[in-house]
Formats: sequence, structure tokens, C-alpha cells
Amino acid sequence: MASLVTFHAHPDDECIVCGGVMRKAYEDGHRVVLVVATRGENGEVPEGFLAEGEPLWRRRVAETEAAAEILGVARVEFLGYIDSGMMGEPANDAPGSFWTADVEEAAEKLAAILREENAEVLTCYDDHGNYGHPDHIQVHRVGMRAAELAGTPRVFQATASRERMIAGMERSGQPMPPREQLQAVGTPEAEIGTVVDVTPWLSYKRQAMRAHPSQISEESAFLAMPDEAFAVAFGTEWFIRPDQEPGVVTDDLFK
Repeated sequence: MASLVTFHAHPDDECIVCGGVMRKAYEDGHRVVLVVATRGENGEVPEGFLAEGEPLWRRRVAETEAAAEILGVARVEFLGYIDSGMMGEPANDAPGSFWTADVEEAAEKLAAILREENAEVLTCYDDHGNYGHPDHIQVHRVGMRAAELAGTPRVFQATASRERMIAGMERSGQPMPPREQLQAVGTPEAEIGTVVDVTPWLSYKRQAMRAHPSQISEESAFLAMPDEAFAVAFGTEWFIRPDQEPGVVTDDLFK
């Protein structure tokens, strides 16, 4: 049995980006640990969803714990930073925001968990956070440095196939973003070295998304998809491994 530590920015990111590999690792007999940088304080929630006086962060923590159980997670940790909001918002620079965190300090917090778990594998995000969210970019910076500090041997940067994401948008019939925005989403598939087919675990991935109703409602684009469309959108999880030779493609985080 080995340990997988999967590092994310906000509650619900884990099931969208890595839910399949997390459940797969659990079923393969590995220990799965989820670390979340923030408690998602600046997420958008429908009016009337929360009880009077209930803070959003408390609900999102509970949702994360419920999703983690579905995905086979043995341990959940929050690093204690505050959600930085979308790029360019005032929340980016708020005291305690993850975006303003000292990378070395945050990395040492994560490295301590990696050492405790004797982690063989760490997942973080690619260098532009897949789509430019400040907290996702910071996950990359902190995750890569933490792996150096802890000596974690296998690091995978979660990303997505840019070509497939664009094709999916085109099939949806929705208005397309400007071309320059599209070129900032995901990674060209030729640069992605680890491609994991997670279709056997899609039911768990979908259940984990449902465990986050404050952010992913039944009417959302994710959960409203028919099973076939959901499989196309979420049946593959994509990773960059920095030390992997160009042109080599693998399909497992532990091999």
C-alpha cells in the first residue's frame, strides 16, 4: 500500500479534477489523503440555501467530508487559508487569502503532511491553474515546492486536454469564449504524459459532485448531463508529470 496526497484549492475541486483517480487508488488498496488550501468562503450559493446565520465555509467543509467518504479518502486536512476569489477581485489581496500566502510557509504546511504520510504520490495543478484562477495557480506553486521539501518522488499536475475541452464546448452549442481565453484553458494534449481512464469510477465521481450541492446543483451543467455526455466530459483525468520523458504516456499514478 502506498499513500496518495491530492492537493486542491477549494471544496468540490477534488471530485471534479481527481475524483476518479482518488477512488481508483482507494480500490487498489492505497491510502488516499485530501488536502484543501481554503474552505471556499467566496463560493457562490443560491439565496436561501444556507440556514440563517450559517457561514458558507462550514457547509462546504461538511460537503467535502461527505464527498471524501464517497471517494475513499482516509484523511482530510484544510491548510487554513481564505478563498481568494476570481482573478482581479478585491478578495485576491485580502489578509489571509491563499493568493497572498508566503509560498515557502504554505509549502512547509503541506510538506509536513507529506512526511507524516510518507507519500509516494502528490497531485497538484498545472502552472496556470488550468484556467487562471489565483488559488489554482498557488496550488501549483505550493504543491511543487512542498514535494521538494518532503522529497515526494512522484508529482502529477492535474490539467485537462485543451483540444477536448474546446470540442466539448463546441458540441454544447453554447456561445464560445474569445479565442485568447480558450488558449489559456487546459494544456495541449501532446504535452500531457499521464492519461487515466476513470470510467469505472464515474458513478462515485458523480456522487461526490452531488455531495457539494452548495456549488454543484442538480440543474448545473455538470449534473444535468446525460450519462453518456458525463462520461465524455469526466471519464478521463489528465496529468503532467514534470520528470516524465517527452512522448511517453502512462495511465496510472503509481506505475
